Amino acid sequence: MTSDRYGADVLSGDWRAHGRTRSREQSADPGLVVEDLETGWCGAVVRVEKAGGMHVVHLEDRHGKTRAFRLGPGFLVEGQPVVLTAPRAASAPARPSRTASGSVAVDTAARVAVGSRIFVEGRHDAELVEKVWGDDLRVEGVVVELLEGVDHLQDVIAAFSPGPGRRMGVLVDHLVTGSKEDRLVRSALAAYGGSDVLVVGHPFVDVWQSVRPDRLGWSSWPVIPRSIEWKKGVLAQLGWPNSSQADVATGWKKILGTVRSYSDLEPELLGRVEELIDFVTDPGDG
Repeated sequence: MTSDRYGADVLSGDWRAHGRTRSREQSADPGLVVEDLETGWCGAVVRVEKAGGMHVVHLEDRHGKTRAFRLGPGFLVEGQPVVLTAPRAASAPARPSRTASGSVAVDTAARVAVGSRIFVEGRHDAELVEKVWGDDLRVEGVVVELLEGVDHLQDVIAAFSPGPGRRMGVLVDHLVTGSKEDRLVRSALAAYGGSDVLVVGHPFVDVWQSVRPDRLGWSSWPVIPRSIEWKKGVLAQLGWPNSSQADVATGWKKILGTVRSYSDLEPELLGRVEELIDFVTDPGDG
């Protein structure tokens, strides 16, 4: 035998496979940066959906424009060929062991509403209570209702008709000695004269102030001159739109969005709400 000094025939074997890289499967998860080989379009996966009997992936480029491509082969990820596949359905997140209020989470359906109620002054108060204590209140079957201001507290108590098994807890803003709220509460309780109503309050001008200021990047809440509507003044200090009630509503949503759990609230509010929940869930004489 003699050796071939020029080596093997370069055309022998499957010469067409030379330099070819095998594609791997890649889940088209949102945010994955992908390049379409045919068009050169490069973008991040926005979503995958089924259309016309096939799966389609939507890619958004750096200019914010979106194009749809058929899911499958013909894509590059970090320069490597891939076959895009539909992402697997995300499994349900594990139920937190604690609620936003810090209570032990209970895996049970909401209880049918009981007779007792908690009343708060306005919608923002109700939304904050719902976000932090909503899970606890549903387990207990306690409904939160709007007082729409403390001026009509005496009439609301009379209309609710508290009694055993039908307790009434009330949360009042700016309930400090000598305030208008203090006088109204004292007058209403004197007229009622029963033990199935508990009125408590926090010292803040508005429930907004019960959110810890560091959640908004402040060391303390700003002092707003009396000549300026307080909430609009706060929004102005934050640099947010503040000319209309719609701006106030939007601003509150942003502030509420910074609240993740009870740890983002001031203790002056936490203690009072917990006190009310304990009161209305205690059957008393009933």
